[in-house]
Amino acid sequence: MKTPTRITSSFVLSILAGLATVGCDSDANQTRIVGELASDRIELVAETTEPITWIWVDEGTAVSAGDLLVSQDPDRATLRLAESEAALREARGRLDELLRGPRAERIAAARANLEGAEKDLVFRQAEYERTREVAARDLASPEELDRALAELDAATAAVDLRRAELAEQLAGTTVEELAQAEASVDQAVARVDGARLDLERHEIRAPVDGIVDSRLFEAGERPVAGQPVLVMLAGHQAHARVYVPEQVRVQLKPGSKATLYVDGLDSALAGTVRWVASEAAFTPYYALTERDRGRLSYAAKIDIDESIERLPDGVPLEADLHTGTVP
Repeated sequence: MKTPTRITSSFVLSILAGLATVGCDSDANQTRIVGELASDRIELVAETTEPITWIWVDEGTAVSAGDLLVSQDPDRATLRLAESEAALREARGRLDELLRGPRAERIAAARANLEGAEKDLVFRQAEYERTREVAARDLASPEELDRALAELDAATAAVDLRRAELAEQLAGTTVEELAQAEASVDQAVARVDGARLDLERHEIRAPVDGIVDSRLFEAGERPVAGQPVLVMLAGHQAHARVYVPEQVRVQLKPGSKATLYVDGLDSALAGTVRWVASEAAFTPYYALTERDRGRLSYAAKIDIDESIERLPDGVPLEADLHTGTVP
């Protein structure tokens, strides 16, 4: 017994489109093709691995752009934001200090340090002279003389250091120091902005108007970063997704008018072609005979012009294409 072959809806639509009748009794520029209602699907992904604390919408809920849909635990991001804000305050305080210049107390301390170093140098100089005189009478070892000389050299270096510190305090803040402090503030501001953005991304909001089609997670679950959490159907109305036969593809372009006959509706709907695929839907070959080319079909989207209640996706329809009618 043979296993029945599974046929997808898209394949059936392609075949039906290829068999569609070109021409109508009422209008020689009309082409009747088949398709179905569809919407542009948007997957809303989680940007963090934090657990979901609340889902604010149910499946089928109509939402507007910016509406809050899902919340994730923000505690970790809140702490990172507080840390970055503290670092920013520290960087700004350092910049303010450099802009104000050295304090009088620091200048006085630098002068006192220099005076102390100079007095120690005088003492070390006298100590070295005494040790040298004693060593000349062979009453002191060479090691003692070397030690006295080393202490004199250290005292001399200390005086030079304290004199440089005082000069630095008197000169004030350099341009280079100010530039470094300003760069540190800019870096801290960027970190705060990044931490605040990370915190905001713990809330998933609707990017456009539409309908919540499906919830892929529930409160308490922990999605992986980059994993879809919700699926939305974009827009206020579904569009017609149809397959255009090869014979009329060259005559059809965005802006062409169409008449839609949706199953379950008594009256036809006016539509406008939004997009037509540049490549055939199911036949990727390029070297085709004339007979093979007649089987090609091109996916197209037709927007419904009339303002009516949103129609459900997946409903079959037929469309009369008014080829060559572009406003």
